[in-house]
Amino acid sequence: MKYYTSHMKKLVKNNEELQEKLKSIMKEHDLEKTFALKALYHNEVASGGKYQDAYRELDLPNR
Repeated sequence: MKYYTSHMKKLVKNNEELQEKLKSIMKEHDLEKTFALKALYHNEVASGGKYQDAYRELDLPNR
């Protein structure tokens, strides 16, 4: 699965839990939003996390 910043932004925008996790990552690791989004992707999507299916659904219209 490929990382797309636009997909992650949509996923986070529609999920309060991910919004909190993003803020936490940014604060804890002193990261800019773009880097924190990628870290969140690897932690919650790419590793088979519970948001993997939701992320895949965002990619369906592009096929």
